[in-house]
Amino acid sequence: MYSNLPSMLADRAAELGDHPALRFRASGIWRDISYAAMNRSVDAVAMGLVELGIQPGDRVGIMSWNRPAWSIADFGIQRAQAVVVPLYPTLTGPQVAHIVRDAQVQVLFVGGKQELEAVREVRNELPDLKTILVIEDEACDSSAGYESFAAWAAAAENLPHADEIAARQSAIRPQDLLTIIYTSGTTGDPKGVMLNHANIFHQIAAVNDRFEVGPDDRSLCFLPLSHSFERSWTFCVFHQGATNCYLLDPKRIVEAMAEVKPTAMSGVPRLYEKIHAAMFDRVERGSPARRRLFEWALRVGGIYQHRRLDHQRISPWLHLRHFLADRLVLGKIRAVVGGPKNFFAAGGAALAKEIEEAFFAAGLLVCQGYGLTETAPMISCNSRSGLRFGTVGKPVKGCEVRIGDAGEIQVRGPNVMLGYWNRPEDTAETFTEDGWLKTGDVGEITPDGFVRVTDRIKDLIITSGGKNIAPANIEMQIGKDHYIEQIAVVGDGRRFVGALISPSFEALETWATGQRIKFADRADLLRNANVVEFFRDRIQRQSGGLARFERIKKFHLLENPFSLPRGEITPTLKIKRRVIMKHYKDIIDRLYRPE
Repeated sequence: MYSNLPSMLADRAAELGDHPALRFRASGIWRDISYAAMNRSVDAVAMGLVELGIQPGDRVGIMSWNRPAWSIADFGIQRAQAVVVPLYPTLTGPQVAHIVRDAQVQVLFVGGKQELEAVREVRNELPDLKTILVIEDEACDSSAGYESFAAWAAAAENLPHADEIAARQSAIRPQDLLTIIYTSGTTGDPKGVMLNHANIFHQIAAVNDRFEVGPDDRSLCFLPLSHSFERSWTFCVFHQGATNCYLLDPKRIVEAMAEVKPTAMSGVPRLYEKIHAAMFDRVERGSPARRRLFEWALRVGGIYQHRRLDHQRISPWLHLRHFLADRLVLGKIRAVVGGPKNFFAAGGAALAKEIEEAFFAAGLLVCQGYGLTETAPMISCNSRSGLRFGTVGKPVKGCEVRIGDAGEIQVRGPNVMLGYWNRPEDTAETFTEDGWLKTGDVGEITPDGFVRVTDRIKDLIITSGGKNIAPANIEMQIGKDHYIEQIAVVGDGRRFVGALISPSFEALETWATGQRIKFADRADLLRNANVVEFFRDRIQRQSGGLARFERIKKFHLLENPFSLPRGEITPTLKIKRRVIMKHYKDIIDRLYRPE
């Protein structure tokens, strides 16, 4: 095992040479950067940072959408023996200021105009920030303190610091601080999670223990690299010599999957929910014969895949039926996501069991997992060798999981963080007296060792009638509907469960047009009694698995979605319930007024 990540990359470059490490889209064409070229660029970044006066242990930030320069800067900062501080590209000026000040960031890599504007807004409040390097040349102007990343890196290639960076890289130990990741969190201010190289190498070993990834694989990098899930997975991709394909605009995810044809990738449940919902919506609007064919194909696919998974005999009759189902339906589902996959990874929130089953029937294995930024992030995951839909799998190798007080999931192992940056009291509160990390999640462990997460402790709703309700489960069940983009369940201390719903307006407007419903704008559309009744029916349809006291009695349709800049959702699309309850207090109060 390597002692540090930049040494790992150097070895991969020496071994793989011209093999593509980075793939990106420019001028409508996907282009490659080899492992050897990537490693040279990493050297240039490291030498440039040494020239700027960066010392071992200094903090350097990256604030950008996904692109090859993100990973090149990441490894370059590490090779200079500095500490990487990722910032989400959607952060506001005050949020940037909080992180840059707290971590005492001295150099900041900035992606483009959007990110640069947020930094400019608070530039005078950041005395420790010496240099800002702008990756998109068109976003860089003549203002003092801003430099073009490309020009800076090109000049850095000829700096006389090669021996210095080689010495720094050799000095990095597994236990040394690698990165400070500020949690997006669903409650409170962001805290800086400290992870070391050993934390990441544990994750790489955990992935390799359950999955096979190699130089022939391609991953589509579309979740923010500033999030621990995509970043740790990216380190795994490079460790295995695979190709990482960068998607600058995450809204193009389905189109990009068809172009890149990734063989393995990480994603959040909302991606799979959208694909599943769009698929079923087309079927729902089709003829009865088409619906029967689709349902038959999924049944046959499910039987076939489960028998393969369990190494059971597949009869000639089942082979024939599966061949027809695959030709007529299942192959077309795989084509939507770019063809066959070794596996999909899903994390960040719960994914409905029926969605996992539908993808599996089509020959697409979605391995749901569970983790936190504080655990680098993976705690448990499903895999082909250990699969239980409706759970988040078994704990990964070397990671222990137990259920503590109030049903809380607690974790111990080499993936657990060093602590929170500059917050010793918060760090102490996060651990039990015997050294287990308290996750804040409620869950259970099945007799055969699979972990099931039910909700966040702080999110649990207790109605005025004393019923304990897990809102995340309701949101997962109702939110999979094609016409619902976002949903927030409310009802703490109230008589019944209510919900705020942001519709999927593209689908809704198509439906309304087909129903000859006239509307001037979105607000007018949502006031229409037929639309309200339509959503009431959709909610009822998706509520089959819920207890009566868990069912949504009243709801409000929102004209605008929950927003990341307003702090209502996290970058991985989880809702921040406390913020939403505060922002929409008047609307929520109206839901509970006596009629």
